[in-house]
Amino acid sequence: MRTTCQSEYGKLKTVFIKRPKEAFVDANQIASQWKELNFLSKPDFSKAEKEYLEFEKIINQHGATTLSLPHDSSVSMDSIYCRDASIATDYGMIICNMGKPARKNEPAAERRAFENDKIKILGEITHPGTLEGGDVAWVDEHTLAVGHTYRTNWEGIRQLKHLVEPHGINVWVAEMPHYKGPADVFHLMSVLSPVDKNLAVVYSPLMPISFRNGLLDHGFSFVEVPDSEWDSMGCNVLAIAPREVVMVKGNPTTKQRLIDWGCMVHEYEGEEISVKGGGGPTCLTRPIERYS
Repeated sequence: MRTTCQSEYGKLKTVFIKRPKEAFVDANQIASQWKELNFLSKPDFSKAEKEYLEFEKIINQHGATTLSLPHDSSVSMDSIYCRDASIATDYGMIICNMGKPARKNEPAAERRAFENDKIKILGEITHPGTLEGGDVAWVDEHTLAVGHTYRTNWEGIRQLKHLVEPHGINVWVAEMPHYKGPADVFHLMSVLSPVDKNLAVVYSPLMPISFRNGLLDHGFSFVEVPDSEWDSMGCNVLAIAPREVVMVKGNPTTKQRLIDWGCMVHEYEGEEISVKGGGGPTCLTRPIERYS
């Protein structure tokens, strides 16, 4: 089968992860950082490790090769959400520049890991541009959606276009709403999780109208997340293959709607590693290659 980095829903082949031991480190680091990083409450380190083992097991059982990002003393416990520091393309990795100041060292740490694994670097986003991987999603192999948010600014988007448009990639900008403001983590992928070439999990109340309509014009159907499952990360769904997904437990309506659309659903307990830090399964992974 052909492989590509430019997909959110092909069968997962290679993915970077960062385990709690390397990101949270221990209970002392959690205690010293969780408030300033705006976690909802203090994660329990022992429970976090157990949850992560369950999560990683699901990915490994379905044939993906996992590459583990190492501990790096320059970054915080937020680095467990490793998607945000980079973007994968067929032409190499794009190293982001974080919009959250407390995460400013994560892109350089990921770059060192990629270079150690001989993964090509296409380019990087530099000051005054900001861009976070959670604001970026492949709609198809030639269309890259990016949210203009408090974490991703116009200069970051301009630099992204400069890197990818010469390779025939169209950058589609979604103007995201204010929602809770600059202090909150609100990415494009907070409201969008593609799970097949024509199916996406969405939270419509916070989607820009033009972007939502554009997806419909693109041929997408929607698995709508109800209001009651927005805060419990019902919209943050990781495709490990077309219509085979991983999601946080506690979102029964969204789960059933996925099943009704012909999806196979795998769940994990995510209170410590996902809900408290605002990062679901897409945030916990940096997919590199998928089978198309």
